[in-house]
Amino acid sequence: MLYSLLLLFFCFFGDWPQFRGPSSDAIVRMDNVPVEWSDSTNIVWRAPIAGLGWSSPVVVDGTIYLTSAVPKGSGLSLAAMALDSTTGKTIWQREVRAIDSVPSIHAKNSHASPTPIVRDGSVFVHFGTLGTASLSCSDGKIQWLCTELIYPPMHGSGGSPVLHEGRLAIVCDGSKDPFVVALDADTGKIVWKTLRAVPASISHSFVTPTITRVDGRNLVLAPGPQHFAAYDLADGSEVFRVMAPGWSVVPQPIVYEDLVIYNHDYDNPELMAVRLGGKGDVTGTHVVWRRERSAPSTPTPVLVDGLLYTVSDKGIATCLDAKTGEQQWMERLGGNYSASPVYADGRILFLSEDGVATWVRASKQYEVVRINEITGRTFATPAFDGTGMYLRTDTELLKIVDRNR
Repeated sequence: MLYSLLLLFFCFFGDWPQFRGPSSDAIVRMDNVPVEWSDSTNIVWRAPIAGLGWSSPVVVDGTIYLTSAVPKGSGLSLAAMALDSTTGKTIWQREVRAIDSVPSIHAKNSHASPTPIVRDGSVFVHFGTLGTASLSCSDGKIQWLCTELIYPPMHGSGGSPVLHEGRLAIVCDGSKDPFVVALDADTGKIVWKTLRAVPASISHSFVTPTITRVDGRNLVLAPGPQHFAAYDLADGSEVFRVMAPGWSVVPQPIVYEDLVIYNHDYDNPELMAVRLGGKGDVTGTHVVWRRERSAPSTPTPVLVDGLLYTVSDKGIATCLDAKTGEQQWMERLGGNYSASPVYADGRILFLSEDGVATWVRASKQYEVVRINEITGRTFATPAFDGTGMYLRTDTELLKIVDRNR
């Protein structure tokens, strides 16, 4: 009940407190969403951001929070920062942790890719195995720092934590001994740590989990190497699993009615829909549909009114019936995609890695509403509040509004 009230509060006041918004569903429930922009149109301010980070901005009570990895000598300063949403001015910037050398990562990754979470006056930031912290929203003071999530990352870290009932659930799938963990949000202490139960020849992934309630229990839905597993948030015990080949999973699972829809592979991506519930291995009984064609490897789909909108990393947009997996349309947008699509005011926003943003009508018929372009690399999913949109490039954070409304 408290969680539902918090979501209503965030929606009413136009906050965007975590990856993919207040309900973590990439649906913008506010007015004044800009439709048109360019380097010279509808830009309120540009704020240079030191270093590099592909974490999405989050916005609460008129303050934007984000992370970055800033060069420092031969190493990096893992930093969190807060900006004023009206002016773009920095309110505070805090070094969470300094590291002496720069770990190797994938060319598409950064050392600050997980998105922060804001709740109850604290901002939670995560840098994978390099550290997780809680900071005060007001001044950036570090309230706790956890450096106990030790695992050998492959290509860096990417998945964001999720917060529910005082626990941060985090997937830590490295190159060996992958695990899922829950931290106490008040102290940063490990509440439980569960090793993945399925041996895999390639064990790394970058998934952001989803938490949902099934049969009276809060479950952490966490695709991983060669399987999908659901864990009890209370104690970390595995409740059920689905077997499927695959590795390097990125997209966040989506819950639709009694289904969970998720990706299980990067090189040969496939979407799967599985009926929630059951115990143990439910591969033979609970898989509802599967789809390989033009499935996404990185962007998380968005679900609107029973329709699932996806974009593949190579720019193929698709609309599917979420219940059956039946294709409604499939079109080539062009470009490469890492940011997750977002729904706002009857339209789906697809943002390519090179700053091209395509608005498509949310419908069973394909219709392009508008195409916008901005300078810079754009891998991060945009954020929104009641006053505009916040778009991160490789060098700046931009606030975009629709001055015609």
